[in-house]
Amino acid sequence: MSSLDKAVATQIANIEKKTGKSLDSLREALAESGKVKHGELRSWAMETFGLGHGDANTLVHIALKPVGGNAAGESAEDVLNAIYTGKKAHLRPIHDALMAAIEGFGDFEVAPKKGYVSLRRKKQFAMLGPKTNDRFELGLNIKGEAANARAKPVPPGGMCQYIVALGDSSEVDSDVIALAKQAYDGAF
Repeated sequence: MSSLDKAVATQIANIEKKTGKSLDSLREALAESGKVKHGELRSWAMETFGLGHGDANTLVHIALKPVGGNAAGESAEDVLNAIYTGKKAHLRPIHDALMAAIEGFGDFEVAPKKGYVSLRRKKQFAMLGPKTNDRFELGLNIKGEAANARAKPVPPGGMCQYIVALGDSSEVDSDVIALAKQAYDGAF
């Protein structure tokens, strides 16, 4: 099981503990809610089960996909393998090192996209993935000043306020982890 799959499994286990219901019971409740659209289901789950935005969003994503895979039949590992393929394959260890560190922060939602992975609590705090064939980027949403100069400010209007460029997993050091933690802590 990939670190991404482990993070989602941990989040689902926490949702089951918070609600006192199994995933199957939660799926059934969502199906019987009378809601159809993702946002409506998420809001309903937040109100009905007292879940935060991230947990309710993950629950709806999981509930709407067929048991055993996502709507396209891909696992989280399949999505990561598609992102880190060919000339970008050598960047996967950077992703894995970052995820291993970030998983220690606490609960968050992992949302794989076509070319990157989004991490969110109540709101997105990080984006990670290959920027080019030779450069990996960690995008961070940090309120105020970044903890250290490794984070470069991005002009307003982008999806993140800061970017940390990485070329090797050895660059995932205490400074980078501190920046990720600062973004995580601000996304409650």
